[in-house]
Amino acid sequence: MSGALAPSEGIAGPRPGARVLAASARHPGLVAGLAVLLLLTVAALAAPLLAPHDPYAQDLANRIVPPAWMDGAKTAHPLGTDHLGRDYLSRLLYGARVSLGIGLAVALLSGLIGTALGVTAGYFGGRIDMIISFVVTTRLALPIVLVALAAVALVGASLQTLVAVMALLLWDRYAVVMRAATQQMRSRAFVTAARAVGCSTPRIIVAEILPNLANQLIVVATLEMAQAILLEAALSFLGLGVQAPIPSWGLMIAEGKEHILFEPWLIFMPGALLVLLVLAINTLGDGLRDVAAPSTRA
Repeated sequence: MSGALAPSEGIAGPRPGARVLAASARHPGLVAGLAVLLLLTVAALAAPLLAPHDPYAQDLANRIVPPAWMDGAKTAHPLGTDHLGRDYLSRLLYGARVSLGIGLAVALLSGLIGTALGVTAGYFGGRIDMIISFVVTTRLALPIVLVALAAVALVGASLQTLVAVMALLLWDRYAVVMRAATQQMRSRAFVTAARAVGCSTPRIIVAEILPNLANQLIVVATLEMAQAILLEAALSFLGLGVQAPIPSWGLMIAEGKEHILFEPWLIFMPGALLVLLVLAINTLGDGLRDVAAPSTRA
């Protein structure tokens, strides 16, 4: 019958978005990383509601109160207090805000810088590619921690300075990945067709190339966010990052190192949360890579 449908006609297969969601739900690393990251994010956002005390309030009469599972604990402070009598649970919750906020801000700013440079170099090539590649090589030759220490020491330690310095140091991975991906993308048929119909270069880059680089961009962003959180903790531990009395997990580890022999939990709790957060972000990024490009993994 001429009007009859062929066996394959009218039978719609699963949409790409549905396939991606189904693959994401079946990936244990992605699910675990996302669950832990969401839990820490909700705890950070709800810190004013969850924190039992003011994280800045000092009570010298209740210094070094142990957590609930140790002898001498107090119900008013379930995770104990620090050397100034500040509630440790409250400071841990507000410290999650600092780590996540700095990590997200650095990932966004460094992503803008690196993506702009990488896409420009990959699309235009030639002299522009040579110049940007030289800038990337120069940046890769600089040790991140030493440059960050010197810059923060010269300019002064503050949250704004810390974010700006790290954003100017952590863009190279974006640039390298975006350059390579754009070089492959610029010769695709849809880009050639866009040129043929007279689309401008900015329109081709923004409307045609960048949407197809979203998967690589998200994966790199998760890696850079984790690196920014670790770098912030390292600088805060050395005294050139977040300054007291702002709660920061790296700063809390630095403040607790004097009590490591007798009160190791002062270091263990912020350290464990820091490891958990970075591990969750890295696991999420690895899962997104697998789901976005499953053919690249054996």
